Amino acid sequence: MKRGEETMVYNLALRVFEEFVAPQFSEEGVREFRNHIDPHIILRRSQSNHFILIATTEKEIAGMIEIRNVGHVTLFFVDGEFQCEGIGRELLKKALEICRRGDPEITTVTVNSAPNAVEIYERLGFRRAGPERCVDHIRSVPMVLDLFDTNLNQPSAE
Repeated sequence: MKRGEETMVYNLALRVFEEFVAPQFSEEGVREFRNHIDPHIILRRSQSNHFILIATTEKEIAGMIEIRNVGHVTLFFVDGEFQCEGIGRELLKKALEICRRGDPEITTVTVNSAPNAVEIYERLGFRRAGPERCVDHIRSVPMVLDLFDTNLNQPSAE
């Protein structure tokens, strides 16, 4: 992500969140998530220990992934119009390449998946690492990807 794109990232994340995730969250959870994706906060994180990759069409951002500390997926969204086209898989592959360059010894990547996204992460090779939990009103399922046993190069079923 380049400086100045944080509002577009916010708009994509909010649009996809509201369509697919927010209906499963409490009002407090929705509010907490919106605070987490505020454009100023996204920019601040991208200037510290986070990096953000985006996939674009000629007109708009089609997908994005944010990684913290070269090992934890903090945000990962693909616009509903572009889902099932392999965009998420490619974003994750590129993000993992950056993670490996940042830490050649890295063996796993984690994510706290929205409950409705668990199946998607499983298709990308992640496995559940614990039961669903609720932290700061945000529902999630901890998941882990073993980088030595990943199926990212297999055909996409997204």
